[in-house]
Parts: sequence; C-alpha cells; structure tokens
Amino acid sequence: MTQHTETRARKVVANISLSLDGRVNGPGGEGDMGWIVPHAITDGARDHMMRVTGTATTVLLGRKNYQGFGSFWPAVAENADADPRDRAFSRWLDETEKIVFSSTLSEAPWRNSRVAGSGPAEEVARLRRQPGADIIVLASSSVITALLLAADELDRLSITLCPEVAGAGDRLFPDGLPAASWSLTDLSTTESGAICLIYDRIRDAG
Repeated sequence: MTQHTETRARKVVANISLSLDGRVNGPGGEGDMGWIVPHAITDGARDHMMRVTGTATTVLLGRKNYQGFGSFWPAVAENADADPRDRAFSRWLDETEKIVFSSTLSEAPWRNSRVAGSGPAEEVARLRRQPGADIIVLASSSVITALLLAADELDRLSITLCPEVAGAGDRLFPDGLPAASWSLTDLSTTESGAICLIYDRIRDAG
C-alpha cells in the first residue's frame, strides 16, 4: 500500500460543474451546456476558479474541451473588456502545460500542449514522478471518470453544483463506481445560487 503514499506530492484535482440531478450536460448531448453558463460568469464562480487552478502547473483535457477551450480562451487575455479574473485565467491556461487525451488528434497546436501517449491513469502516474505542482482536470468528464473508475487517482474534487435540473444527459458518477470516502474541505456560494464544493479523498494510512 505504499505506492500511493509515496507519489502524492502532486495532487490530482478534478474541476467540473454539475446539475442538481448530477448531469454534466443536458438532454441535447455533450453540447447542451447552456444551463451552466449563468452560473460560470459570476464573481463567486470566478473567485472559485482562481482558487482551484492557482496551485496547478499541469492541465488534463479531453479532445472536445481542448478544442473548445483553445478556440475561446487565448483571445481573452488581450480583451480589455473581459473581467480581470478571466484575463488572468486565460494567461494561466495559455502558459500552463496542457495534456490532451484523444484517439483522433495527432498533434496539439495550442502553445504548451501535447497529445498524451497513454491513458489518463498511466499519464498521471508518470506525472506524479516528475517535479511540479498540482495536476488539474478541467471539465473533461471522460477523463475524470477514467481516473475515478480505473485507478482511484483523484485526490481532490471541485464541484460547482448549479441550481438546475437538466432532466437528462450524461452523469459524472455512473453506476458501478467503487466505494470511496471524501472530506468536505471548502464550501462557498455564488450570486446565482450555485454551491462551490471542494472534497479531498480520504485514504487509509499506510
């Protein structure tokens, strides 16, 4: 049981928004996320994102979020009308190491990006052996689920619980997950009524 305790210097953090019924998107599929937007552009949500990402030096992304983020965030840094926290997040995301998991991409053109040569669990195991700060998964539910299901490699969960019932859509936590215990280490609310929750994984010592 020593393999986990020896390699936890770099925490693996997952950051995602969920509906009250546990969905990561709506009945329209992966692109049906309009219900999240009003809860992502508040002062409270921006402050929470700055707290969560401030300790990370590596970002893990699935292909769709990599391409979506890459088409939007780089330009925000130079947008004088953007919120200063959005501009800071844009600069951080551009400068930070980004690893994308994809079976179709052969190259990753965004600055400081590369396509992973292995699956999320294997990549995280390698990253933990390298110097650096936290490793964060940004909104990519497929990567989060792979780390939860395959290897119990998540150390922290950052969930923004939006006061919306999606009614249908993909769930972050499907049936069949192994049992796990988590400790609430931070809680804040936003102007829209969303609750920002941070949970740390409770692991047996030894």
